[in-house]
Amino acid sequence: MEYEITAEDKNATYVVLPAYNEATRIQPVIEDIAAKGYNMVIVNDGSTDNTLDVILESKRKYPNQIHVFSLMINRGVGVATQTGFDAVLKFNPKYVVSMDSDGQHSADDLDAVIKPLVTGQAQAVIGVRPLEDMPRSRNYANAIMNLLTKIFYRVDVSDSQTGFRAITREALDKITINATGYLISSEFIREINDNDIPFAEVPIKTIYTPETQAKGTNTAAAIKILLQMIRHQF
Repeated sequence: MEYEITAEDKNATYVVLPAYNEATRIQPVIEDIAAKGYNMVIVNDGSTDNTLDVILESKRKYPNQIHVFSLMINRGVGVATQTGFDAVLKFNPKYVVSMDSDGQHSADDLDAVIKPLVTGQAQAVIGVRPLEDMPRSRNYANAIMNLLTKIFYRVDVSDSQTGFRAITREALDKITINATGYLISSEFIREINDNDIPFAEVPIKTIYTPETQAKGTNTAAAIKILLQMIRHQF
């Protein structure tokens, strides 16, 4: 009989959401996650629009599930995510998820993403986006980054640049993230590999809009990440 995620499992899970200038997109993301019974740590990454106001509006609806932290200036998705990882420890979670706050990830996938952690099949999970739905430029860049992750970090994964990932509290204590930007995706994979943390890959849905296509790892970003990877080797 297949295991079904319980309310207790959800209550033991915290979703980290880094957010930078997502005022027009973040509210349905937050409220979908909260409506499904999950907790959140949202890191406002020095937004210059009214992202924080929108987050606080949602917090008033779900005061016990939403916890907000703010950086004074924009530090990048890597720093914002690591800030969330550090902050979430005060709530003593069993499982920690990170996902994007711009609407490209679906809260419907949360149960599937944490299931390998809850059932003990893995201590970390990588959400794998369908390549056939990915914009061509993003697809090429992702293929390049998968190869570079294999070369530099000696681990073979299907989607090295996914922003949807999960990890147990015990495994989170073992890893260290130093990346400031999108290198965090590859660095997360390197850390779980170097620390012998067993991981699983879980298919996820991805919702592409003109706004989300303009973000993330394109070819130019891949080149920048390559240079960072090289620097990290020395």
